[in-house]
Order: sequence, then structure tokens, then C-alpha cells
Amino acid sequence: MRSFALAPLAAACLLSISVHAEPAESLDKVVVTGNPLKSQVLAQPSDSLSGDQLVLTRAANLGDTLQGLPGVAATNFGPNASRPSIRGLDGDRVRILSNSGASVDASNLSFDHGVAIDPLVIDKVEVLRGAAALLYGGNAVGGVVNTLDNRIPRTLIDGLSGAAEVRLGGASRDKSGAVVLDGGTGQPHSGFGWHVDLAGRDAGDQIAPRFDSDGESRTSVRNSAARSHGGAVGGSVFFQGGYAGVSVDDFHTNYGTTAEEDVTIRMQRQRIATAGEWATADGPIHRISWQLSRNRYEHQEVEGTGEVGTTFKSTGTDGRVEVEHAALGPVKGLVGLQTESLDFSALGEEAFVPSTRTRTTGVFLLEQAKLGGVDWSAGARTERVTVDSDGGDRFGAPAFKRFRPVSVALSGVYPLNAAWSLSANLNRTERAPAYYELFANGLHLASAAYERGDATLGVERSKGLDVGLKWEGDGSHVHVNVYETRFANYIALQATGETADNGGETVPVYAFQAVPARLRGVEFEGRWQLHPAIALLSQLDAVRGDNRATGEPLPRLAPLRAMLGLEAKQGDWSGKLEWRGAARQTRVAEFDTPTPGYGTLRLSVARQLRWGQTDALWYLKLDNLGNKLAYNATAVPTIRDLAPQAGRSASTGLQLRF
Repeated sequence: MRSFALAPLAAACLLSISVHAEPAESLDKVVVTGNPLKSQVLAQPSDSLSGDQLVLTRAANLGDTLQGLPGVAATNFGPNASRPSIRGLDGDRVRILSNSGASVDASNLSFDHGVAIDPLVIDKVEVLRGAAALLYGGNAVGGVVNTLDNRIPRTLIDGLSGAAEVRLGGASRDKSGAVVLDGGTGQPHSGFGWHVDLAGRDAGDQIAPRFDSDGESRTSVRNSAARSHGGAVGGSVFFQGGYAGVSVDDFHTNYGTTAEEDVTIRMQRQRIATAGEWATADGPIHRISWQLSRNRYEHQEVEGTGEVGTTFKSTGTDGRVEVEHAALGPVKGLVGLQTESLDFSALGEEAFVPSTRTRTTGVFLLEQAKLGGVDWSAGARTERVTVDSDGGDRFGAPAFKRFRPVSVALSGVYPLNAAWSLSANLNRTERAPAYYELFANGLHLASAAYERGDATLGVERSKGLDVGLKWEGDGSHVHVNVYETRFANYIALQATGETADNGGETVPVYAFQAVPARLRGVEFEGRWQLHPAIALLSQLDAVRGDNRATGEPLPRLAPLRAMLGLEAKQGDWSGKLEWRGAARQTRVAEFDTPTPGYGTLRLSVARQLRWGQTDALWYLKLDNLGNKLAYNATAVPTIRDLAPQAGRSASTGLQLRF
């Protein structure tokens, strides 16, 4: 039976005063991601972080920023490389987007590779939980994380606005800051808008409660310091019915790998993007929107001597066009085309994947209608995916693979009354195997294993059902979702029982294999307004995954997790005392070990400040007040014992807005 590290769940009602400087809002708000028709009703479970809520939640990386949301965990390869995991799925099954376009990096290839997005300069993060393959491709079977910013202005402002933020402290003794400026001139249907942002971060080794690592007692995570800096410029021309714009951004970061004492990753990404939209209320076509981005990504793994061990490079182009047609009776919808190209290469001692080229072209259709009191959505997507390998001494002869994934989905939202609604999503998704699942063959230092791909793998097929129940009251809500996804041939990295030699050290051999699998779970999130200034919060999620052929658990699944608390606001002051607990995870894959349960307490206070035309948010956050030693079950076993979660810390920050 699962048990929590703190007292029973009911006793933990210790509170959680979550503080937002803005009035509290329901999470059930219109999101851009997965909702191109801008419907007020979205059947797919979704969350978003923006405004003061994002400021108070923002962490050093994307995974840690989002891991408090229902159904969202983080891979936590140390404090600098942490990718979101949704409903037990990570890697190539969770789509990371930047302004709805591909964010090209190598984070899906290896857990020690960070996501090339700086949370400091984003305005909003949207998360879709569950399959979103219709709009974003088969590798969104687990969900989508879309970061949004104003680097390409989409709304014209006449004048100047902006924000500046500085943050100090935390478990990594963080010193970071960002400046964002937006401006424009002209009339609503004729003008020019521009954007500039700069950000930087300097952090030391992360502190932790005392723990044993490789026979040594420590209070900090070794080789976990990081430095980063980046910036962007962009502009848009506005005209009758729309806009067209372009942006250029540059992001650099150096961080310790944690898994090795003297190896750092030197990563950089440059991105140029263009996007635009034209809309009209007349004619058969009501809207045409487009976006195109070109990304250049490189990271080098640098030894303590300064020698470059391995260099990973990815160059990618992502293009997308959507055409919304006029309503046909009660039916409104759109058709779209998406193309992607990815050229990947790795040179050096950790080059366990050959140079490859992946090309994807997808055509999709989405239609919505309100029939019989139900808001229906239906759609389909077909793709053509090719993966071309150069081969090599260890990778064999050059190879070319072609796949034809097809995905379909149907969803509906039925309002039971003014407050209650019932939703359901049914989907059949196909995903082409990633280049590393096909062609990997070598020692992967991050996972301390020899990984072997399988070039005979076919399209991964899954069927999923998600049922949701929502209640929306005055300042209160309850959201419940239950789901199940069955894979006919889930591509899993499985231990083979073989071993390989790594310079005199024996490491296990893992192979990508197609197995029948099932994932099912529940998510609950509630808010009750007890008083105009006080609300009770609660949250719970659980996921269970199995290899249906053997009954063995799927790897790196989050345990049962819960949160309880109170949210309070009085005048310009607000504050947060939050308890989060995770059960012991005993259902683990072969060669993994159980993870103890834990409970942590967090406190934050915030105050709104105003000086003339400038307003500000000051905040103080105290994390892990009990200095509880905690390990993340979703992290790979090789890093888990080296990098426990952060210990007791204090941080403060100030954001100015004008």
C-alpha cells in the first residue's frame, strides 16, 4: 500500500497559502495551443501559466517550472537539464514548442541535454495533457508544452511598454535578470511594432539536504553550476486584417552535467522566425495564418582539461500554414500543412547515434460544431516521415526509412447545467520512430548503458480515451480527468540482460523494442473560495504504466502525488504556504530501485507596489522548509542518487512593469 512520508493526507491540511498578486482565476481559460479556432470550449485537459502566477512559479528550467501542474512531472537530470514529462510519457512523445513552432534542440535524445528555452523571457506557458497529434504530429502523443512570447508582435501598441526583473537566492544561489521592451507606432490597421529582450543567469552548485553520493557525504549536487545569457529582437508590420513579422534570437548556456565531475555542456541555439495572419469576415476563407522558423543548435561536452569530447549539432526548419474556412451551417473548421526538417550529427566519444536527416510533411483537418447540445471536435492528420542515416563503422551501412503515420480524434463537451460539464476525448495516434530509436548503437554516458536501436521498428500505434468532469463556480472549481492509453507497439528502452565493456567497467545493454503497453491515470484539481480573501486548494494525480506482455512496470513513472493548501490575499499583500507530497514508488522497471516518499513545505509572500505609471511585484519564496531529502522517481537511475531535489532555500525578486 502506498504511504506518504508526511502524516496522513488529511492531517497535511496544513495549508497552502498560494499567493497571486492578481485576483485568483480558474485554470479553465481559453488557450492558444490546440485551439486554432479560438473556441471558448476545449475538451482536452489543459493548463496555462502567465502573469504573476508565472513569475512566482518560474524556475531555472522548463521542466521544474511546470512540474507542479496536474499530470506533469520533470526528468530532473540535475538542476539544469529537466524536460517536462506528461502522464508518464517523455522524450519524443512530448512536443516542446516555441510560439507553436518546433524548438529544435537535443533534449529528446538524452536526459542530460537541456531544453533551449529560457523561462525568464516567456510571457505564458500552455500545456495540453494527452494526445495532440492532429495539429502537432505523432510525437505529441503524450502532450504539448508551448512557450509563448511577444518576439513577433501580434498586437499593435502605440507607445512603449515593458518589464524588468531581478531574482536572487534559491538553492543554487541564483543571480538572474531580464529586460523586455515592446513598442509601436501607428493606427490599429496600419503601423509597426517592435520587441527587444535580454536575459542572463549565474548559478552555483545546488544545495541539498545531507545525502550519500558515491560513498561521500554531501550537502550540494556536484558539478551543477550554470551560466546563461540570451536575447532577441523582432518586429511586425500591421495592416487591415492582420500582421506579418520576423524575429531573431540567440541563447547560450554552460552547465555542469552532474553525472560526471568535470564535464560541462556548452550549448547555443540561434533561431530566426517569421509569422503572420490575415483574417476577414467575408468570403469562403476567413483566416490564413503562417509561421516559419529556422533553428541552429549546437552543444559541446567539454572535459575538465578543456578538450571537447563530443559535439552535437542539429539544424531544423519548421513551417506551418492554416486556412480557416467559412462556416458550413453549424460546422466551422480549418485545414493545415506542416513541414519539418531536422539534420542531426554527433562527433566524438559519446556519438552513439549516426548522422541522420529526418523529413516530415503533415496535412491535417479540424472541424467543430455544436449539435444536440454537445460541442463536437473531430479531425484527422496524415504524415509522410523519412529518416536517412549516414551509417558508419559502428552503425553499419547507410539506411533510409519511410513511414506513413495517420491519426484521428473525436471529442465532445456536454454542459450538464450552468456549472457542470462533461467532456470526452477519443483518439487513435500513430508516431514514426525517432532517429535514435532506429539507429542508436553505442555507449550512452548519461544513462550509463550501451543503447542499441532497431532499424526494423515500425510506426508506434496507440488508442486513447480521456473523460473529464468540470464544475465552475464563483471563484471556485473542480476538475477531474481519468484516462487510458493502449499501445500496440510501445517503443521502450528495455534491458537485454547483456553487458558491454566501458574501459574496464561493465555496463548493461539496453535495446529499443516494440512492446504492448498500457498507461492509465487520474488527475484532480480543485479550488474552493472559503472567504473573499481565502481559498482552499487541492490537487492529486496518479499514473500507472505496464508492459502488457510481461506485467513489468514502464520506466520512470511518477508516484501518487498530492497538494493541499490555502490561498489568501489582503489588499496588495498575498502569500503562499503549500504542502506537496509524493508516495513511495515501488513499481519500478527491472534494474531500477524504489524511490522513498516525501513531503515538502513551501512559503511565499508577495506585494504589489505602484510608483506613478509603474507597478511592481516583490516576492519572497522559502522552499523545502523542513529540509526534507527527496528523490525524483521520474529521473533516470544513474542521476537520481547524485542529484536529490533542492534543500531548504530562500529567494527574492522584483519585477517592474511599465
